[in-house]
Amino acid sequence: QLQLVESGGALVQAGGSLRLSCAAAGRTFSSFAMGWFRQAPGKERECVAAVTWNVGSTFYSGSVKGRFTISRDNAKSTVYLQMNSLKPEDTAVYYCAVRLRYGTIVYYNKNDYDYWGQGTQVTVSS
Repeated sequence: QLQLVESGGALVQAGGSLRLSCAAAGRTFSSFAMGWFRQAPGKERECVAAVTWNVGSTFYSGSVKGRFTISRDNAKSTVYLQMNSLKPEDTAVYYCAVRLRYGTIVYYNKNDYDYWGQGTQVTVSS
């Protein structure tokens, strides 16, 4: 059974950096699109970054573009989210997700993803 395990969330001061990791186990995920989402209290879950299976294309939301970088290491079945210049408004639970259906484009709608990790808390203090 596929498992996605996020790690790397923490409390950090504004302007700091964090790197989130999402390790997949139980199934090869190298052929599938991956995404990072976040959800703050009272808000909808939103995609902050996404990547195609071969890293041919990436997506970033406008609020994180230029600050966050998504990458993946298919040999390690791991996807990363490097977050720099963090702001208090980045505070949220961050989830990784995998799309277990064939597709060659980058997906940023949560309904396009099939499996989710448990989430990791990122808190940015001002």
